[in-house]
Amino acid sequence: MTSFSVTNEKSPSLITGYAGGTVTVLIWATWLLATRHSAATPLGSIDIGLIRYGVPALALSPVWLKIGLLPKSVPLHLLALMVAGAGAVFFLVATLAIHATPAGSSGILLGGSMPLATALIGVFIFGERPDITRKLGLAAIVGGVLILLVQSLADASLPWTSFVLLPAGAVLWASYTHAFRRSGLTAIQASALIAIWSFLIIAALAGVFGTSLAQASAEDLGLQVLSQGILSGLVAMVAYGTAVKTLGGTQAAAFTAITPVLATLGGGVLLGEEIGLAEIAAAVITGIGVALSTGIAARRR
Repeated sequence: MTSFSVTNEKSPSLITGYAGGTVTVLIWATWLLATRHSAATPLGSIDIGLIRYGVPALALSPVWLKIGLLPKSVPLHLLALMVAGAGAVFFLVATLAIHATPAGSSGILLGGSMPLATALIGVFIFGERPDITRKLGLAAIVGGVLILLVQSLADASLPWTSFVLLPAGAVLWASYTHAFRRSGLTAIQASALIAIWSFLIIAALAGVFGTSLAQASAEDLGLQVLSQGILSGLVAMVAYGTAVKTLGGTQAAAFTAITPVLATLGGGVLLGEEIGLAEIAAAVITGIGVALSTGIAARRR
């Protein structure tokens, strides 16, 4: 007989993976709120990008200096997917959309789409076969996104860019997840390479388009250094990489779908954004999908 229950005994590696996933989503919710808040400051996407990747690039400089910018053991296409998927390209695409999208909706469209995109890439490209529990979880995540989509179409509350750029960002992140898992790099090594390459890319853009860092207040800069550079750019990257290594790409990515719940609550409490029944329902359903698709609800025979 088959039943489903929450597993009480977890190996140390699984506990580490779950801890890494939990830390990641807590920081990601903070990142979404901080990025949304930056829309009301002089800081643009390039400015925030310099902070997000400059801080970890400096902190992890001993790592990337040791292994080199192009490690011989890592295929170039995997490195490119990692830098694009979790680095400069992902950041610029996501930030552009988040500036025009409420935090709760951003969390649903980005965080909710990530596990789905990761699972689909795993199934159709790498031949992964999720069990029925994870399929139900992914279906719940899709349901949460659809609720938000229907609500948006009914009242025209979100621009079309939200529904294009945020899922595109999710696909980029999913590509990074699978590329990192196959790269052979440690979480710290991958974080270091992504940080330095992304910083160089965004620094080049700053040289062309300029920067507004000097116009921002010390308070705004401090908030972004903490949320973007230290927490999101450094701690969350290492934590997520640890989760991918221990849980696998699809299960680790499923944790990101907790972000909508936290971002919705944070957007309402901290940013004063309106939270309706549709947003609450979408966040709750998506959160339930996480519990299933991460494998926390373990299958017992």
